[in-house]
Amino acid sequence: MHGYAEFPYVDGDAVGKGSSLEYFEEAEEIRELINSIPNVAGDLTPMEMALERFTFIVDKYQEQPHLIDPHLESILEQLLKMARDTTHPPKVMHLAFRFLYLVTKMRGYKVIVRQLPHEVADLEPVLEMLTNQNPEDHETWETRYILLLWLSIIVLIPFDMTRLDSNVRTESGEYRKPVMERILDVAKTYIGVFDTAREAAAFLISKFLTRPDVQKQHLPAFVDWALVTLTQANPTNVRAMDTMNGVLQTLSLLFKHGKREDLLAFAPVVLKTLVSLKLETSKNTLLRKLSIKLVQRIGLTFLKTRLASWRYQRGSRSLAENLQVGGQDAVAMATVAMKDEEDDDDYDVPDEIEEVIEQVLRGLKDRDTIVRWSAAKGVGRVTSRLPRELADQVVEEVLDCFSLQEADEAWHGGCLALAELGRRGLLLPSRLPKDPHRARKS
Repeated sequence: MHGYAEFPYVDGDAVGKGSSLEYFEEAEEIRELINSIPNVAGDLTPMEMALERFTFIVDKYQEQPHLIDPHLESILEQLLKMARDTTHPPKVMHLAFRFLYLVTKMRGYKVIVRQLPHEVADLEPVLEMLTNQNPEDHETWETRYILLLWLSIIVLIPFDMTRLDSNVRTESGEYRKPVMERILDVAKTYIGVFDTAREAAAFLISKFLTRPDVQKQHLPAFVDWALVTLTQANPTNVRAMDTMNGVLQTLSLLFKHGKREDLLAFAPVVLKTLVSLKLETSKNTLLRKLSIKLVQRIGLTFLKTRLASWRYQRGSRSLAENLQVGGQDAVAMATVAMKDEEDDDDYDVPDEIEEVIEQVLRGLKDRDTIVRWSAAKGVGRVTSRLPRELADQVVEEVLDCFSLQEADEAWHGGCLALAELGRRGLLLPSRLPKDPHRARKS
């Protein structure tokens, strides 16, 4: 039996060496720790020591997570095999998923999800395991988080979900619900929880509802459910606030992963509901951030996917060449691409974009940095799809943040927005002489 003495601490000085590591040195020790799970799962002290040692190892590679990649497949296979072994008690399964969560935290869920097995045969067992979990058990949230992530890759199997339904009866003799409904029901259960499983549930639903077969049958009903949930929630109730966060995060991911033509019909009503909630006045920072994120993604749904033809095109990357060309020639090398400007005249911008822009500009003045940063990215993304004239009006509004009548938050938000606009080539050279002068006058 593996005891805690077999998992000694490593000298704290080793932490500073993380950035100079060349390969995953503790691969064998990681496998030994995983093999020890059945022996330590029921014993508090050895289990804590094993967890601490495992945590220390993966944290050591936080800055170089790619070093685990050669061993990642075998580690995941080892952990999942142990978690799915029904001969082990539940504590073994939960500890295995806890280890897997630590690996996911280090390597990133997007990488881990792609490595998880996702055959048709995996759907029912994983869905059953998730259904049997207790959302109120605060000690096993890692299990639910990993199962939701796992299900998010399984539901992408290229088969019509209706083919997976069969006349299978439950133990009580009743027919089971269709698999589509069962997946949505269990995912909705975790939208309102307060732990990290909420993020995984939002990711799962956004992936699941973008399937063509599921989208046709369940997307309208889910959007209706989400909007009713938002409007009926009491923002002063902590549990209701968790649910609102989960719904907003789900809708935000849905507008990110879904096709524009599928979501365009829902965009106006979602925007109208969101504006009516006036979440910008909420005391909850996450609510305000998710509201801004959802608003900007709705705005991107209204606008065609394209890059503005009027963007700033810089000159040569060579400093020597730029110095050789003086005066007007230097300016000419950094020109605006105007060859497709006639397309802007035929491009109709929906009226709802005005509300979207107003919301993200207001977010630039929010009291929390994460909200201002999200709003600044929204300004850049939306502006990049606008005709030149409308985009110039957005820049004017951003410059209004630099006024002595505005608070420090507005100045900071304005700086973030200008940086984002500049990064995307949306600040034209013709504005450069004016903007600093305007700021000085203010």
